[in-house]
Amino acid sequence: MKKIYKTGFLVIIIGVIFLLGIEIGKNLTASREKIVVTDEESVVTAVVEKATPSVVTVSMMKTQAIFNPFANLFDNLDVASTKNIEQDIGTGFIISSDGLIVTNKHVVADTGAKYKVIIGKDEEAEIVNIYRDPVNDLAILKVNKTGLIPVELGDSDKVKVGQTVIAIGTALGEFRSTVTKGVISGLGRGIVAGSGLLGMEKLDNIIQTDAAINPGNSGGPLFDSQGRVIGVNVAVSQSGQSIGFALPINIVKESIDVFGSTGEFERPYLGIIYATITRESALLNKVPAGAYVQNVIVGSPADKAGIKTGDIVVEIDGNKITEKEIVLATYVNKKKIGDSVVLKIWRDKKELEFTVVLEKKG
Repeated sequence: MKKIYKTGFLVIIIGVIFLLGIEIGKNLTASREKIVVTDEESVVTAVVEKATPSVVTVSMMKTQAIFNPFANLFDNLDVASTKNIEQDIGTGFIISSDGLIVTNKHVVADTGAKYKVIIGKDEEAEIVNIYRDPVNDLAILKVNKTGLIPVELGDSDKVKVGQTVIAIGTALGEFRSTVTKGVISGLGRGIVAGSGLLGMEKLDNIIQTDAAINPGNSGGPLFDSQGRVIGVNVAVSQSGQSIGFALPINIVKESIDVFGSTGEFERPYLGIIYATITRESALLNKVPAGAYVQNVIVGSPADKAGIKTGDIVVEIDGNKITEKEIVLATYVNKKKIGDSVVLKIWRDKKELEFTVVLEKKG
């Protein structure tokens, strides 16, 4: 009888310990989940607090004509009248305390308009000069204001697919300082961006993200989890959801360095419009991979060297043209005005070599 009693008591103790173990496990799991959530939230809030003072809204002011359809019916009516339009159209970020701001070139493409930036909630600063990059979709704005807080620039060559990113901008040209979070969805993308009014532009080596990028976010910063800018938001896919694109910040750094040393965007250019032929397309069409020349600008360095429409650039300075490693436009951008490059061209099933002297884009 005593033996049965002791055994039963032991079973009860084991059962209690088991139940306590389950409860402790649940508490530990809940604690870990709470820590993870708290960490993710604190990362985002820390970036927002650090970066928001350096993000600005770009606003446009323009006088627009309003035509009266009934003007011809009544002699005392004007054919047209005018009204002043002012609206937020994009985003930018401060790169120097003395008033230099980066945005997209297409944000300030209208040369007939006046622009200003809004810093913080409602502090306005008039833009006194705009420097537009002839090669990339970038512009540097100059405002007569000092004591500004610049962003910290990161290294876009080190970003990885899957890492967390945060975008801040004036979404839809209406909601200032909008924060969205996502991940890097892809690297080395090639896109054609623009509109029918402003024209289309081929952009290479672009960062893809699922952080919500809306019209009005253009020109705004894409931050990593340390609050460093790794990209400039440039476009959003109109045919898909959660597909946004950003220019790698290292391209922007090169533009800033050129601007800092010369006071303008002096860039060498080749003078061709091309489409990249992937390895798959090359095999399918029985041509080499490279850059297919769609058009040669008259009087350009390429034109002077003898490059023709229909040529395929397969190598530059002995480097094979590829989709990611050696992108033709990126390679040329790293050269200086007056430098020579040797292009290996595939034409009529033959390989030819041309030496091109790079010039300043006029």
